[in-house]
Amino acid sequence: MLKLRLRRTGAKKQPAYRLVVAESASPRDGTFLENLGHYNPLTQPTTFVIDEERVRAWLQKGAQPTDWVARLLAARGIIEAPAHAASGAASDE
Repeated sequence: MLKLRLRRTGAKKQPAYRLVVAESASPRDGTFLENLGHYNPLTQPTTFVIDEERVRAWLQKGAQPTDWVARLLAARGIIEAPAHAASGAASDE
């Protein structure tokens, strides 16, 4: 299964990430198929630059975003917000 995930780059205590398409079994910083953009949470405001066309193409091919990537893409309006993130941590029990 293919995943849209964040690949960590940057120095110690200065994280920066690349948005990549990778096989779900590969390690976080292992091999990947395509680099789709980058994300830097330390800038004010945070920097999130992606190739929206390529992201949409990979989503149509069946690639699944990780939870954090899904939140970032939902904030951009590319996908709908995940149900569990939109409702918060409260359970219906």
